[in-house]
Amino acid sequence: MLVVVASAFVPRWWAHRIGDLSNESFTRGILAGLVLGFVCTFLPLLLAWVGIRRFRSWRGKFLVVLAAVLLAAPNLLTLSVVLGSGNAAHAGDRTLDVEAPGFRGASLAGALAAAALVAAPIYLLWKRRRTAQAA
Repeated sequence: MLVVVASAFVPRWWAHRIGDLSNESFTRGILAGLVLGFVCTFLPLLLAWVGIRRFRSWRGKFLVVLAAVLLAAPNLLTLSVVLGSGNAAHAGDRTLDVEAPGFRGASLAGALAAAALVAAPIYLLWKRRRTAQAA
């Protein structure tokens, strides 16, 4: 029951919040998308990487992943608008088109940049360890 109510309300509500933030401006929409996309990807990925490596217990790892998901909530809400198939998602999609132009694409660009920024040092550390073990 709660999921049905949330799926009918949340995408529309989120689109209106972003629309209020952007105020029908391309510049504000793009800036809001870049900032939210970057921050709400970078922080959860960094928290998950550090937290999962630090905690030994499953409870600690679970809490870290839960905190990472909560930090990523704005990106997940935007994803529910973009990929959703219900009436609320379609209404939210139209709202973002009008009230927050450029937000969706900029949010994706910010998320990809953050993911690359977190993945690069992880890859380099992995490659360094692998090379040191081979020698």
